[in-house]
Amino acid sequence: MKTTHDQTKSNANEQKHGASLSIAEAIDWSSVWCAPDDRKDYGELREIGYAVIDARLYCVVFTQRDETFRVISLRKANNREIDRYEKATQIDP
Repeated sequence: MKTTHDQTKSNANEQKHGASLSIAEAIDWSSVWCAPDDRKDYGELREIGYAVIDARLYCVVFTQRDETFRVISLRKANNREIDRYEKATQIDP
């Protein structure tokens, strides 16, 4: 799948969160754990997902447009999110 982002938004994201949106190109979208972002009406379906990039868990907000994932925000996941992700993706023996 193709990944895109707005460069101006990426610059702002890097200032705010210390992560360029371009690193989302390394995401394996088939392994993203996500849910709809329904905190408010964005006029489009947005999702909040968690993805591992270089052995680190990231929180990514995105929308899917046809065959393209448009990245809106990306940051390192916090400890609470890491715990939730680990519990949700744990495989029971």
